[in-house]
Amino acid sequence: MTEEIKELKEPKRRLSDSGASRKKIRVIGVPLDLGASRRGVDMGPSAVRVAGLEARLEAMGHIVEDGGNVTVPIAEQKKAGDPQAKYLKEITATCTKLAEGVLKSLEQGFVPLVLGGDHSVATGTVSGVAEFYRRQNQKIGLIWIDAHSDINTPETSPSGNVHGMPLAAIMGLGPADMSNLYGFSPKVDPANVVIIGVRDVDATEKANIKKAGITEVYTMRDIDERGMRTVIEEALRAAGRGTAGYHVSLDMDWIDPEDAPGVGTPVRGGATYREAHLAMEIIADHGRMTSFEIVEVNPVIDEHNRTADLAVELSMSAFGKKIL
Repeated sequence: MTEEIKELKEPKRRLSDSGASRKKIRVIGVPLDLGASRRGVDMGPSAVRVAGLEARLEAMGHIVEDGGNVTVPIAEQKKAGDPQAKYLKEITATCTKLAEGVLKSLEQGFVPLVLGGDHSVATGTVSGVAEFYRRQNQKIGLIWIDAHSDINTPETSPSGNVHGMPLAAIMGLGPADMSNLYGFSPKVDPANVVIIGVRDVDATEKANIKKAGITEVYTMRDIDERGMRTVIEEALRAAGRGTAGYHVSLDMDWIDPEDAPGVGTPVRGGATYREAHLAMEIIADHGRMTSFEIVEVNPVIDEHNRTADLAVELSMSAFGKKIL
């Protein structure tokens, strides 16, 4: 009887008691849509904030500071420039400012949580994280979760849209200005780069993946055949081998449009709602994520802010939310 009474009086575990280690998180918005053809992802950071990102992370016990937005040029006020790399000057300047913000956040003990904008912002995020650890004689891994490999260069891009080039810049393939932030390249050792969930890859990108030396690529077929848990566990081992940890770059178009309709470039056949959460939960379990970004949320084509709400949910899972 005594045990039964004790059990009844014992309070249920709160979400903040669910095993997530308390973190200091700084949110950095980058309302950039210069890298894409379709407009609207510049409103992504606002949509994710409106979906309650800060409050919901704080409810888990984290300390969250909103660092505001990186100032971004407006397309109507600028000329596109080189048709093979449109708005490259403006995008590089934005990535440079973002890299400084990310570096400063890490120096101050915050985990950067970057909200895009189009995926070209990843060049700035990864550059800032890589520079922070380089100054400590350490290197980082990179988990690139995306329907696309984003490893085109101005010479290989069929569109000239820079949001299809950030991984190429990170790996030192170009564009040169973006590749050379902080004066070193590549930002991540190819052995520690993992691409997950791709299902729409240009023929030239296949060659660029090999040229960059990236060997850990998991397509949606790999996830279908082998399961999300196996793929993510292998990916984290590769990204974590000999590194201080890994940056996670999540493009919301990785998820199937049924669950994430409001994205920059939707492609059918993506990860399901639960597969996406499982991936983030396993990343949180390993506890080696240095930084996190979510990109390509497009409220213009979303349905009742569903995609932004899912972006918040996945952020919570990546920062340790558990079902029980």
